[in-house]
Parts: sequence; C-alpha cells; structure tokens
Amino acid sequence: MIAALIRASIANRVLVLLATFALGAWGVWAALRMPLDAIPDLSDVQVIIRTSYPGQAPRIVENQVTYPLTTTMLSVPGAKNVRGYSFFGDSFVYVLFEDGTDLYWARSRVLEYLNQVQSRLPAQAKTSLGPDATGVGWVYEYALIDRSGRMDLSQLRALQDWFLKYELKAVPNVSEVASIGGMVKQYQIVLDPARLRAYNIPHAKVIEAVQRSNQETGGSVLELGEAEYMVRASGYLKSLDDFRKIPLSASEAGVPASEVVSGIAAKSSRVFR
Repeated sequence: MIAALIRASIANRVLVLLATFALGAWGVWAALRMPLDAIPDLSDVQVIIRTSYPGQAPRIVENQVTYPLTTTMLSVPGAKNVRGYSFFGDSFVYVLFEDGTDLYWARSRVLEYLNQVQSRLPAQAKTSLGPDATGVGWVYEYALIDRSGRMDLSQLRALQDWFLKYELKAVPNVSEVASIGGMVKQYQIVLDPARLRAYNIPHAKVIEAVQRSNQETGGSVLELGEAEYMVRASGYLKSLDDFRKIPLSASEAGVPASEVVSGIAAKSSRVFR
C-alpha cells in the first residue's frame, strides 16, 4: 500500500504540491488565531470568602467567624473541600468545587449560603466574596515611578487608587486591581486623657463628634427671581484646623468650650501599605 501511495504521488506531482501548500497555509492561519495561554490554568474552581472583624484575636475570629462559615459551606452543592484560615482581625474561607463547575454558578451558591449564615456572625463582622479570578489570574504587574521627583509616595498612591485603578478595571476580563505599597494619607487625632477626664468626655463622644462633623446635609430650595437655588451645608473635614475646631462640649448657652477643643492634637500622617 505504501508503494502504491508513492507511485500515485509521483504520478500526480501537481496535486501533491497543491495539497502541501494548502495544509501549510491552513497551519499558519490556525497558529495565528489559536488562543494560547502561557500558563495553563490547572487550578481548582474556588470561591474565597473574606471576613473583616477588626480588633479581634485569631482565636475569637476562629470561634465566631471562621467556624460558622466553614461548617455552613460544607453543605454547598458541588463543594469538595472547605478550608478556613483565621488571622488577627481577618478570616479567609476557601470553598473548592468539583472540576468542571461553572465559577459564577459556584459564586451564586456560596452567596446564597452566606446570606443564611449572616445572622450567626457578629454585627461587626463584614463579609465579602473574593474576585472572580483563579489562582493563576495575576497577569500583569506595574510600578508608578516619578522620575521628575515632584511627587512623593503618598501622591503616587493617590494617583493609583483614585485614577489608574478605575481605568484598568474597565478593561475587558480584568476582575480586580490590587494596590501594593505606597503611603496612604490619613489624619490621626491624639487625645489628652487628663483633659477628657476633667470634662467627663468619653472616647465614644469624640468619635461621634468627628463623624458628625465630617458630612454634608441637604436643605430646601429657595425660589428667587423665577430661579431655584439648592441649599446644602458642606461640612467635610479638609485640613488640620478643621479637626481642631470640632467642638466636644458646650456651655448652657451653646458656646463651645475652647479648653476642650484645645485638648485635641490632630496631626497628619502617612501609613505605608
């Protein structure tokens, strides 16, 4: 049979050459349009549940958050393994599903069971699902560098968090943009315990005063000259002086006590993340 195939090829040289060119062209066309992946995605189908429980020790996080979540997620349809990790103030629960399970179906089922267990968690515990990406979904890493020297690390981090992050999240197939490093600007209020005790002001009242001073309030509408003007009160804190002017106590006539206000020392700082 091989000898007959060789004789037929010799007798039909033109057809053999045309078939060879056709196969070569088809191979080039397929190679240019074939979707390739540098790292094959062999990871399990998993859904991550992150719970923030600020200020609690790992043992408390384990008993009050991680354990109720893991025992509930064991009954999720298609789940083959559930892993829980407890840290200081944070809990991570990984729900692994059978191979071939649709990721978005798995996320919807986990979210359904998460709503059922929410009443058993502490009120301060805030749960959220991780991004809809696999373990090998980290595809690109970049760094912001100011070669002119006119921006510090806090300004670069602000540029990343408030501008570049949202532009990149709009790119198709990008599920999350994680910011690492830089200096996050924040304001710290350092209290004077002696003065707070002298005026009988607890810490909770200071926190409430700061929260009430950092907000905006909507008002009514004024009609002047056939035109409507919206009335609103703008009270966002923008500088250190604004923090220092927050009243914590007032006299019977409604005048803020300057001694109490001067007992607060506000300062601006930057925290490395």
